[in-house]
Amino acid sequence: MTPADGSTMRIAITGAGGMLGTDLRLAAERAGHEVTALDRGTLDITDPAACHEAVAGHHAVLNAAAYTRVDDAETHEAEAMAVNAEGAENLARASAAAGAVLVQYSTDYVFAGDATGPYAEDAPLAPASAYGRTKAEGERRARLAHPDGTIVLRTAWLYGKHGGNFVRTMVRLYREHGRLTVVDDQHGQPTFTRDLAEQTMRMLATGLRSGTLHGTASGATTWHGFACAIVENLGGDTATVEPTDSARFARPARRPANSVLGHDGWARIGLDPMRPWRVALDEAMAEGMFE
Repeated sequence: MTPADGSTMRIAITGAGGMLGTDLRLAAERAGHEVTALDRGTLDITDPAACHEAVAGHHAVLNAAAYTRVDDAETHEAEAMAVNAEGAENLARASAAAGAVLVQYSTDYVFAGDATGPYAEDAPLAPASAYGRTKAEGERRARLAHPDGTIVLRTAWLYGKHGGNFVRTMVRLYREHGRLTVVDDQHGQPTFTRDLAEQTMRMLATGLRSGTLHGTASGATTWHGFACAIVENLGGDTATVEPTDSARFARPARRPANSVLGHDGWARIGLDPMRPWRVALDEAMAEGMFE
């Protein structure tokens, strides 16, 4: 069971070598927890027996392992399903056996993306891509396998120090070309992985063991607005960032037009939502982590 007094926990992190996983490890260590970092080479989450062995003795399991190649999933859905759904189920069963809480990180792609406002935590799922289907199935299977011990934490538009991401790409392209062309018809919430990791630690400290929450920054923008903010922080002119529409950058997987997620669930457990996206971006860039 997760310690109810907020004391030191033994936390296993899958996908620990990735952008989010690395920040989860660092945040857990800063909070004084004992961490088992499990990367792709250490644990194959599609192996049920390996999951049981890896999870045993832990209070919490943070599943940041995922098949995230959104376009490739359109032609490799079975491979994505093995990781995103079967892997989530394996970890949920292992967590149930160990008495541990599972935090299953999910995505805005579980929604259709056609809503006129933010998606509530209990909004109907209607994924429009193979990747979204596999993540939605992962949510379903994890809850069925460990209903009293699975927290689904949906996030979107992640960027951070420890991996490839939109901010790093825009910084490079702007410095190479002095101009950018970015879509302006997709809305979402740029989310700093360090903020999400720290919010995860605060969430665990409440003793929560099940439910659905949205782990995205406050506020919203478009990819174009996001790029303009990046250019501003580089001291550049936002007039050099040309808006366009998604049709110009057609890809195999359909992108949600509206990825904005609602945050009402945090108040129910006594926490504030994550800070505004622009405040987080300004801080991250000021630290020089995308140079």
